[in-house]
Amino acid sequence: QVQLVESGGGLVQAGGSLRLSCGISGSVLSVNALGWYRQAPGKRRELVANITSGGRTNYGDGVKGRFTISADNAKNTWYLQMNNLKPEDTAVYYCDTEVRAIGGYLGVFWGQGTQVTVSS
Repeated sequence: QVQLVESGGGLVQAGGSLRLSCGISGSVLSVNALGWYRQAPGKRRELVANITSGGRTNYGDGVKGRFTISADNAKNTWYLQMNNLKPEDTAVYYCDTEVRAIGGYLGVFWGQGTQVTVSS
């Protein structure tokens, strides 16, 4: 019923920029939080950034100052602007959201993932 669709990954040289996008496909009653996570080979999934319905943001220590999360609440769409990319940013990036779906179910949903590769 609820699916997330994300895009914007690719190959970029160190120091470059990318912008990831994520949107909700399907109807929801409300959205509590929107976020981005990433997972590199052999690593555990880690928080990149998230934003609450009240507009408060949180960032992982490794990206703060370089990445910015933003949201278009009217479209249930959110973005991750990634600047000054480093090779250690290479990972699969996943968007996620906590929503109350039609029918009242409260749950967390994940995008399919998009590969970001940063060359040195």
